[in-house]
Amino acid sequence: MPDLVLVRHGQSRWNREGRFSGWADVDLSKEGEDEAFEVGELLKKEGFEFDLVVTSALKRTIRTAWIILDALDQQWVPVVADWRMNERHYGALTGQSRAEIEHEYGEAQVRTWRRSLDARPPQMDARDAKCLSTDRRYAHVPRDRLPMAESLSDTIVRVEQLYAEKMVPVLDQGGNVLVVGHGNSLRGLLKELTRIADTDIASVEVANSAPIVLSVDDRQNVFARRDLHIDLPVESFVF
Repeated sequence: MPDLVLVRHGQSRWNREGRFSGWADVDLSKEGEDEAFEVGELLKKEGFEFDLVVTSALKRTIRTAWIILDALDQQWVPVVADWRMNERHYGALTGQSRAEIEHEYGEAQVRTWRRSLDARPPQMDARDAKCLSTDRRYAHVPRDRLPMAESLSDTIVRVEQLYAEKMVPVLDQGGNVLVVGHGNSLRGLLKELTRIADTDIASVEVANSAPIVLSVDDRQNVFARRDLHIDLPVESFVF
């Protein structure tokens, strides 16, 4: 039976600073690069061979995937970088620290934005939205699909589409798929594949560089989950 391996990117520079990243194209920190290499070494030790790698359109997942494949000596495996695996769009919160936002809006409101299923943060500034619409990586995306802020539910819709379109055909053929995503895009995928209740999703965390192995049957039902851990200390960041 094939495996679907989910990995949240290594620590980013804004993770380290406690800032909401969202769709901002923030690079890995040095610690994040080290984490990604250790993930690759761990997956190599576990004997994983992949047939497809799926990342977001953001460099922190793409570079994490490159480092993992290098450690695995599987650089030839096809990599699909798709915007639908992007982190949840944090709108006007993007780039701000949790402390700054809690000071402005209060802890309860920030907790709701971060952890709930349906709450959207304030929309991004129109000028920033225009920059997003002219970004070449999203040139093929219809304007009405480019968000100005998203809830976790919004993120789940696009992640489900990506899963059905790109991952299911490979899994159907018995191939293993590595997904390098973000905290919320992976939370959304986990929710749908492992049937996490709406009331329980708020407590679900996906730590940076901590692989989650989902074994699936021929009907794409997850029948086993295994969590792996690297030797380096890994923190969970929710921004």
